[in-house]
Amino acid sequence: MSDAARPPPGEAFGDDQLRIPAADAAQAQALADALRAQGDWLEVVPGLACVVVRFDAAHVDPPAALARLRSRLETVSLPAAPSLGRVEIPVRYGGDDGPDLAALCRRLGVTRSELIRRHTAATFRVEMHGFTPGFAYLGGLPDALHVPRLSAPRQRVAAGSVAIAGPWCGLYALSGPGGWPLIGRTDFELFARNAPDPFPLKPGSQVVFRDVDGCAP
Repeated sequence: MSDAARPPPGEAFGDDQLRIPAADAAQAQALADALRAQGDWLEVVPGLACVVVRFDAAHVDPPAALARLRSRLETVSLPAAPSLGRVEIPVRYGGDDGPDLAALCRRLGVTRSELIRRHTAATFRVEMHGFTPGFAYLGGLPDALHVPRLSAPRQRVAAGSVAIAGPWCGLYALSGPGGWPLIGRTDFELFARNAPDPFPLKPGSQVVFRDVDGCAP
């Protein structure tokens, strides 16, 4: 196996954690899956461009844990970024489904139809899951739509809600608290309760949004 196909060596990352860089979130997810399968770690957490593993510091000292990780990485090959295709997600923008849309239009100085047009014209990429189970962080939000989080989070956000904050678009697979401005909601099944893999959107998937009502002014 060529060196280019192997993960970079790990490094210490706190008293009971180690970190391995990755090229992107999809590669980090694949590496995390491989490390979990080895069964050597208390926890394996993929991020946007790295994987963090936690070891049992009560029984293994950090240098030994790092040596073990580097040995395990010798047997792992990083796959090429998978081609997961494009997922189209229909959205009802504004109203009760997107209660912050009107305020965002005023903040950005755009019409409702223009904000929706910009959002539906973009091609997004699932970078990672986090915050709550299945919550998808989507990269690719146009700079013109970057807005801050809400000053006070909501106690409950409905499953299927579409939100934006900073450089991200977010999809709530499950209901729960949330502090991102809500622009719409989808009936697309983001959580398939009885499926072997309940969250259909994977890191690396491309996502486009479609306005089911048409961009009304």
